[in-house]
Amino acid sequence: MICLERKTVEDVLQQGIYGPLETKPDERRKYLGTLRERIIVVLTKSQVAETKIYPQVEQLMKENSKAQLLLNGNMVYEELSKYVKLAAKNKIEHKIVTNKEHDTDIGLVLAMSYAIDKEDICISPKMQIPEKLPEKKRSLFAKLFKR
Repeated sequence: MICLERKTVEDVLQQGIYGPLETKPDERRKYLGTLRERIIVVLTKSQVAETKIYPQVEQLMKENSKAQLLLNGNMVYEELSKYVKLAAKNKIEHKIVTNKEHDTDIGLVLAMSYAIDKEDICISPKMQIPEKLPEKKRSLFAKLFKR
């Protein structure tokens, strides 16, 4: 026999005052409203504020067209705009999330609507894809003797 829980008047009042119950509220506050298990990649506020777009984020947007981009609304829009444009270019839904009660160091989250449990979600500045250096032109003599 299945027994269903009945909501008490107290439960209804609590949800009316504080909103519906949610799982892992601290994790959701940290990751701009989503859970850690759904995240593809995150950038800190300082990384988002840099002038260049991280090529890894651009690549991951291309690979995950059903992802959602969450941006920290406590940041200046000029810092976020390059990622908003990138999301629009890749046809990825984006949201600017502002939480006045809690400030997080996370500036950008690219996440799915379901769990993917990716182990490493952070991009370190050292991990950036190196730009190709122009090759030195080799002389005809060097080409012939393969030096």
